[in-house]
Amino acid sequence: MAERMDRSGLTVKPILAPLDRGIRDLYPGYPAIVMATGIISNALFFLGSFKLSQAFFAVNVVAYPVLLIMILIRAYRHTSALWADMLDPRLVFSFFTIVAATDVLGIQCDLRGYSEIAVALWLFALFLWVILLNFSFAVLSFLNTAQDANVVHGGWLIAIVGTQSLVLLGVRVADHLVEYGTGLIVLAHMLWGIGLALYAIFVTLFSYRIFFFKLTPEDLSPLLWVVMGAAAISANAGTSLLLNNAHVPYLTSMKPFIDGITLIVWAWGTWWIPLLVCFGVWKHAVCRIPLSYSPALWSLVFPLGMYSVATFRLSLATQFPFLGSLGREFVWIAVPAWAIT
Repeated sequence: MAERMDRSGLTVKPILAPLDRGIRDLYPGYPAIVMATGIISNALFFLGSFKLSQAFFAVNVVAYPVLLIMILIRAYRHTSALWADMLDPRLVFSFFTIVAATDVLGIQCDLRGYSEIAVALWLFALFLWVILLNFSFAVLSFLNTAQDANVVHGGWLIAIVGTQSLVLLGVRVADHLVEYGTGLIVLAHMLWGIGLALYAIFVTLFSYRIFFFKLTPEDLSPLLWVVMGAAAISANAGTSLLLNNAHVPYLTSMKPFIDGITLIVWAWGTWWIPLLVCFGVWKHAVCRIPLSYSPALWSLVFPLGMYSVATFRLSLATQFPFLGSLGREFVWIAVPAWAIT
C-alpha cells in the first residue's frame, strides 16, 4: 500500500493513518480527561481513599504527557486544523482545559510530595494562561460574526476553570517558594478576583441565552455542566485562600469578604445541579435524543468531582459538618460517572 504524504511534507504509513486522522481531528477540550481524573483522585485523597486515589494518579501520569504529545504533533503536522479551532469563537475557550489539566496534575503531584514538579507545572500553566486569555478574547472581539447570544455556551466558562485552577495550585506552591511566597499569595487573590469577574460576565450572557432564547436539544451539551463546575472551582479557590495562613495584613482584612463570596458562589453552583439534571432528562427522555459518547462528556465529570472537593473543603473553612458529609457522598457519584465515560 502506498504511503500518504500530509501537508507537513512527511509520509504517513497506512497502518498509522487512523491515528494521524485522530490527531488531526483532536477535540481541543480533550485535556478534560486529565481534569476529571485528577479532581476525582484529589477528592479521594482528601477523603482518605489513598489507594484508589493513587490509581487515578497513575492514569494521569500517563494521560497528561500522551495528550501533550498529541497536541504538539497536531501543531506540527496539522497546523491548519489546530489554527482553525483556535480562531473559532465557539472552540477557542476549550483550550483552557490544558491550563486546568496542568494545574490539577500539579496538585496531585504536590499532595504526594513532588513539590518541584508542582512548581514547574504551575509556571507552565501560568504561561499558557497568559497567552490563551489574551488570544481568546482577541478572537472573540475580532472574529465573532454572530449577531446575538447564540454563540454563547457553557464551554466558555472553562476560561474561569483555568483561572481558578491557577489559584488552587498557586496557593500550594507558595509554601515551597519561600522567597516569593507572599507575592504568590497576593497573585492568587488577584487571579481569584479575575476568575469571579469573568464568571459574572459569562454566566450572565449564558443565562440570557438559555432562559430567553429558543432552546433546542442540540443546545444542551455536557458543556453546560461547566456552569456549575466553574462555580464549584471558584468556591474551592476561595476556600484555599481562607485556609491559607499567610500573614499579610491587607489580605487578612479581606477574609470576611472572601468568606461570604465563597459561600454564595457555592450555593449558586448547587442551585444549578437539579436544573442541569432536568435539562438532561428533557433532551434524552422527552426529546428522545440518544445518549452517545462525546469528548465533551469529560467536561461533565470534572464538575461532579470538583463539587465534591469544594464542598468538603468548604466544610473545613466554615466548620459546617453537614457540608463535609455531602462532599464525601458526592464523590461516589463522580467515580461511576468517570468509569462510564
